[in-house]
Amino acid sequence: MDSNWANRMDSSTDTIVPSLPTGFRAVVIGASGGIGSAICDHLRTDPHIGDLVELSRDRNGFDLLDETTIAAAAGLLSAKRLHLLVCATGVLTVGDHGPEKSLRDIDPATMLLQFRTNAVGPALVAKHFLPLLDRRDRSIALFLSARVGSIGDNRLGGWISYRSSKAALNQIVKTASIELSRTHPQAVIAAVHPGTVRTRLSDPYAARHPTISSEQAAAFILHAADGLDKTGSFIAYDGREIEW
Repeated sequence: MDSNWANRMDSSTDTIVPSLPTGFRAVVIGASGGIGSAICDHLRTDPHIGDLVELSRDRNGFDLLDETTIAAAAGLLSAKRLHLLVCATGVLTVGDHGPEKSLRDIDPATMLLQFRTNAVGPALVAKHFLPLLDRRDRSIALFLSARVGSIGDNRLGGWISYRSSKAALNQIVKTASIELSRTHPQAVIAAVHPGTVRTRLSDPYAARHPTISSEQAAAFILHAADGLDKTGSFIAYDGREIEW
């Protein structure tokens, strides 16, 4: 991590996302997960936030694999515009199936569930929630991706299902950003790599990588989002662009 960048973040104003209007409305999907809950914790302390909606399967039955629950949640929120949408969802392991080490480890059922959770679910979130973003004021939509979803940056191989599902998510984010720019010119949409975060999802695979806490990742992500000036980006938690 760039220490100078971290210092700049620490010296920011009290509001976490100052580029959003005062009284902004935020929705966090996956609010019971490690990163999602930490993002909610930070947003609750922001003096400029007007409304924070926390959605997850555990808390209110929001099921990323069931479009009816996604559409219902969006319908309940449609009366007022959104300014910040965070889709903090994802799955790396399915049951006792961890990331594949080689082609011979591919299991079609596991691969399909990876795609349903990491790509199809967020696509449905985009379908139902992106139209709720404010058309006049600045708004931000973030979808948690992963650096290993980068095709250009893939130099190690392995993890085929997870890599491919996150690459699919990146394409969904890019395509959605183009479509939404026609109706929401102030909206900025991005796929975000949160870093190697100390969560249940990543702990078994983080031994050789520097890690950060969920709280640190959440603060970095929100700060990076505040500085976004180009929609359809794929960025790391420190705001640096990642090749597709």
